[in-house]
Amino acid sequence: MDITLFTPEESPFFQSNQQSNNGQAAILDMHSNNQAQNSHTSTSRSSDSGVLPSASDSKWASRLLKECARAISEKDSSKIHQLLWMLNELASPYGDCDQKLASYFLQALFCKATESGSRCHKTLTSVAEKSHSFDSARKLILKFQEVSPWMTFGHVASNGAILEALEGETKLHIIDISNTLCTQWPTLLEALATRNDDTPHLKLSVVVTTSIVKSVMKEVGQRMEKFARLMGVPFEFNVIMGLNHLAELTKEVLGVQEDEAIVVNCIGALRRVEVEERVAVIQMFQALKPRVVTIVEEEADLSSSRDDFVRCFEECLRFYTLYFEMLEESFVPTSNERLMLERECSRSIVRVLACDDEKKSDEEDCERRERGIQWCEKLKEAFSPVGFSDDVVDDVKALLKRYQAGWALVLPQGDHDDSGVYLTWKEEPVVWASAWKP
Repeated sequence: MDITLFTPEESPFFQSNQQSNNGQAAILDMHSNNQAQNSHTSTSRSSDSGVLPSASDSKWASRLLKECARAISEKDSSKIHQLLWMLNELASPYGDCDQKLASYFLQALFCKATESGSRCHKTLTSVAEKSHSFDSARKLILKFQEVSPWMTFGHVASNGAILEALEGETKLHIIDISNTLCTQWPTLLEALATRNDDTPHLKLSVVVTTSIVKSVMKEVGQRMEKFARLMGVPFEFNVIMGLNHLAELTKEVLGVQEDEAIVVNCIGALRRVEVEERVAVIQMFQALKPRVVTIVEEEADLSSSRDDFVRCFEECLRFYTLYFEMLEESFVPTSNERLMLERECSRSIVRVLACDDEKKSDEEDCERRERGIQWCEKLKEAFSPVGFSDDVVDDVKALLKRYQAGWALVLPQGDHDDSGVYLTWKEEPVVWASAWKP
């Protein structure tokens, strides 16, 4: 999925930068040599003078990107053009972490400056959909789960809470609102197959919230049904598509029966709901009368800052810097999977930073992440938190031991208003998992 950032028609001042990756590396090497000869030159002074910063400057991308965001906020067109040009000369989706961040955030800044965010987002989504297949998506997810607990952390915590909440039930109905192609459920099916009592009947209703997943759900369902037969678990698989808003879900749409024990499982789905509609979605969950609701979200606040472009930009950059650095340390430098995961971020970054000022369509995801403590404030209006048991916590800790050093599980301390557990990467919280009951 190779995506061109700019076309000559869109931006005349980018026309000169049609060089190869080797050419970009040569430019960086040249400026590195210049830096050695002129050690007094700093990134901030370079941006003022129009001289490119050295590749050896620590975190040059962050400084230039933030400076450009401020210039856009202040509508300083001269400075915007200068900084966009500098970033375009230094950025590369194939370079080091700084170059990659510069590349993807440059795209969003350009879209913001030219008010072309929605058009760019639609193009990126269309390109992604055309190259999306079940095999490629499955391989990507499985490889990511192999090298990082970013996704599996939430799966293990949620499955543990679900199994404990459904202990002894014979008819289970899990409403899965996520876009992880059901990779969460094989381990749960195995656990159900080995229960001491009779194996329960499981109905799995998958609510598709992104258009890119629609094309592969038929094959996902076939594989899930095959695996359930292998495990000896009576199984029913349903897919719900075509909803404009998640709050439109009802018992009738989901096919909920009175004798079913209901579970609502949300993995990274709530952030795609418009901020103003989130309380209504939580109330919809409450109306389903579930035994437990499991929520997993990435830890960032892109909601409260949405009316302050600079503050939102800085938080978005902070979050994706952590994510890109994690990918850099988890994958080998030549990994195609790493490149694909980074490219997936381009849509989210453009959506958050460059689309809110334009008219949105119902098909566009919101991507406004919130922190665990913010989700808790909303969820506590309808539910009570369920603490994860010692067994579940031990399972999560055992999971993290399979990965490289730097990952940890953190529980809320003291009298905090938040609940759940946090996955941290080098002491920074990155994913929040929680369980709730009516």
